[in-house]
Amino acid sequence: MEYSIHELSRLSGVTARTLRWYDEIGLLKPSRVAESGYRYYGPAQVDRLQDILFYRALGVELARIRECLDAPSFDRLAALRQHLAALQAQKARLEDLIRSVEETIGSEERKEPMEDEKKFAALKAKLVAENEAAHGKEARAKYGDGEVDAANAGLMDLTQKQYDAWNALDAELRQRLEAAVKAGLGPDSEEGRELYDLHRRWLTVTVKDLTAQKHRGIAQLYVLDERFTAYYDRAVPGCAQFLRDAVERWAK
Repeated sequence: MEYSIHELSRLSGVTARTLRWYDEIGLLKPSRVAESGYRYYGPAQVDRLQDILFYRALGVELARIRECLDAPSFDRLAALRQHLAALQAQKARLEDLIRSVEETIGSEERKEPMEDEKKFAALKAKLVAENEAAHGKEARAKYGDGEVDAANAGLMDLTQKQYDAWNALDAELRQRLEAAVKAGLGPDSEEGRELYDLHRRWLTVTVKDLTAQKHRGIAQLYVLDERFTAYYDRAVPGCAQFLRDAVERWAK
């Protein structure tokens, strides 16, 4: 069966303007273009559009989607199974968060104190959701769903004592970063090495299989993503750059 661009737009919910854009960037080419200039799409293009929309639902960038779909090794069935696993993980996270919020609302309405474990679970679920909303798309595109899901699970598994220690490490890291930048120290200094190690210890709380390569990749995001940069530079500009350079220098 063959669809015109407007028919495919109605079928998929993707605007004709977007389909034209996908054609321009080489993401979804029509099966043929008539002499009149009208685009037509066949079964292969319909399947590819479905794949594109699955990836978009997971927050993958268009350029990355094109790389995946055009790769000689692309296996559609395997990709669909990965999509399903990722969506099921997202569903589970949302269900956990909904349940925690519902329990918190119930405790507030009944004027009853909430058990500390449940309260803490709600706070961790909220933090995971906030991190996912702020950085999930970039992290999943760069490291894959498995890595991000494992990090989220690592956070949810922390006891309150471990969680407090993790936050204390973060606070110490930011305080010492700011002091190092103000003092004009270099990332290759002894303080730079200690800050690298402090950051590594903080990461390994949730990233269990942290390698030097992965550590450098995470630190690189601190200067590439303005949201990460703003977090570290909120009091003293240059902290994100210092941390990235320290990790580059000392991660082996």
